[in-house]
This record gives sequence, C-alpha cells and structure tokens, in this order.
Amino acid sequence: MRKLLIILALLTVAGCGRGGAKPGEAAKPVEVTAVTVSPRDVPIAYEFVAQTQSSRQVNIQARVSGFLEKRVYTEGTMVREGDVLFLMDARPFQVQVEAQEAALARQQASLEVARADLERTKPLAAQDALSQKDLDDANGQYLAAAAAVEEAKARLETARLNLSYCTITSPVTGITGAAQLHDGTYVSPLNSLLTTVAVLSPIWVNFSLSENEIQRVRDDVEKGRLRPPTDGLYDVEVILVDGSLFPHKGRITFAAPSFSAETGTFLVRASIPNPDGVLRPNAYVRARLVGAVRPNAIVVPQRAVQQGSEGNFVWVVDKEGKARPRPVQVGRWQESDWFVSEGLHGGDQVIVDGAMTLHAGTPVVVKPGA
Repeated sequence: MRKLLIILALLTVAGCGRGGAKPGEAAKPVEVTAVTVSPRDVPIAYEFVAQTQSSRQVNIQARVSGFLEKRVYTEGTMVREGDVLFLMDARPFQVQVEAQEAALARQQASLEVARADLERTKPLAAQDALSQKDLDDANGQYLAAAAAVEEAKARLETARLNLSYCTITSPVTGITGAAQLHDGTYVSPLNSLLTTVAVLSPIWVNFSLSENEIQRVRDDVEKGRLRPPTDGLYDVEVILVDGSLFPHKGRITFAAPSFSAETGTFLVRASIPNPDGVLRPNAYVRARLVGAVRPNAIVVPQRAVQQGSEGNFVWVVDKEGKARPRPVQVGRWQESDWFVSEGLHGGDQVIVDGAMTLHAGTPVVVKPGA
C-alpha cells in the first residue's frame, strides 16, 4: 500500500509539471518550397512506340539457271551498289555467246550475197533481160536476209545478257543477309533466291496513332490549346532503347489512307537519315514528334499535384501567407511537369515541397522552388 501511494504521488507531480498549448496560441509556420505560375508558350512533344523498317529491302535472285560457283560477299556486312555478291559458272553461257556470234556472221554473209544479187538484178530487169518476178524474188531474198541478221543480233544480245547475269551484283547500298544457297548448288527458277540486301539510310520508322489521340489533337487545335508547326510538318526524333536520343531527325513521309480495321489505329511512317547504320530493321524504338506549341500554357511540377477524394488539387499560398487547397484540372504530362487547364492563374504561388503536413489555413514560410 505504501508503494502504491508513492507511485500515485509521483504521477501527480509529473502531471502538474507538464505544459500544454495555450488557447489561441498561433501555429508555427511551416517551411515550404513554392513556384510562381507564369503562363508561357511550351513546346509539345508526342511520343509513340515505333518499329524500324528498311526503306528498301531487295531480294537478290539468279536470273539464269546454272551452277552457283562462288559466294563473294561476307554475310551480314555492308555492300555498295554494284559490288559483286555471287558468281555463277559462266562457261556454258560463254559458249552460247560464241555460237550466236557465229550465227550472226553467217547471216551477215547471206545478207551480202542477197544484196549483190539484188544489185545485179535491178539493171537487167530495167532492160527487160529479167522478168519483174526475178526482181521481186531478189528483193525478197535481200529483205529476208536482212531480217535474219537482226534476229541473229537479238539472239547474240540475249546470250550476252545471260552471260552478264552470271556475275550477280548488289543493286543498292545496304546490309546483306545470309546466303540461301551454298557454292555448287544448281540454281533454277524454283530456288533462285540467293540473299537479301536491306537499305539502312534512310531507314523508316513506323508508328500508329489511335482515333482518340488524333481527335484529342484536333480538339486542342480547334480550341486554341495547341499550335501546330507553321508548315504543318513535324520533326521526328528517335529515342533508342537505352533512352538516348538518336542524332538525326526525319520527317513524316507516309500516312495510311484509312484506319486499320483490326487495331483501329492509323499507320504513320517517318524517314530518318541513318548514315552510320546505327538503326537496324525491325528494332523497337520510340518516335517523338516535335514542332507543336501550347500557347500561354500553365505547367507545374508533377509532385505539386495531389489526388484527393474530389479529384486533383494543389496547395497555393494566399495573400496572408497561408496554405489553401485549390482544385485543378490537369492535362498531359510534359517531361517532369503537368499541364493545368483549369484552377490556376498567372501569379499564383504553388507549393511544390513541404505539403505533407499542411492543413487549410496553415501559415507557411516560402522559399523559391527550382
């Protein structure tokens, strides 16, 4: 019992020694970071998931049938227009050229004979020493011999073309694919594909826009919230998989005439210079369209916008230096900022940091935000 009385006495003394907040005492100001809202023209960028594509991928095919003698190029390397890729066995085609040359010589000799006969027949027919039929026959033989010469020339040209096709070159500058046939394979129309060459510069970047995205842009333009480029042409930047910006920009060169029935999206293609071959076909990148401007826009840091039970709001500093919540309507993100379409005006001070302990009417000490 004695110990219990001692404990009660100590608790009573301790309770009497505590101090409480006096009624009406002013709350201690909270230090916050704030930025002053200033409407300004803000460049707008639109980003889309995109995929690269060769602007020209050529199938290298044999034009004649025969044995593949040698692959000259190294698979997967860059080749220039006119570089030799494959060699076919040219001996059978060389023989054909020589045979057609002989045939042409024979027809030319026949033409000379027919010309001489015609020259002899003309004066004799004029003197009635030969009949008109003899003259017509001589003239017909000459014309037939001349036609045979032209036919022999065409056959010789065909033989020479076939011989030239034994040396297979690249029609474009680009990167080569794997060889489809090995040396010594007989090539025919059924297996004429030898390899592919893909042009890397320019390279195409394909991306799609949804109906909602296109309508949103149209609405922003009509309501004055967006100003497109003066020439209507957006610059297209490419963001690589590591987040770095590709050094070359391009322009949109193609837009599909209609929406895709399967995906409901609108295909857009941009052509990008790629002189060093950094971008390769079928790679996933991000396409960024730049050139538009949002006039007199109000932007605040994303961390300044909070979510409440009634929607988004920010803390602002009133004229008395106290924090007040302000409902806002936010739009799209722009890097680390958020566009505010309603709720803020030029000159408003928006609290960025230090708002976690604030209540309506809390006095604040403002230091400028970054």
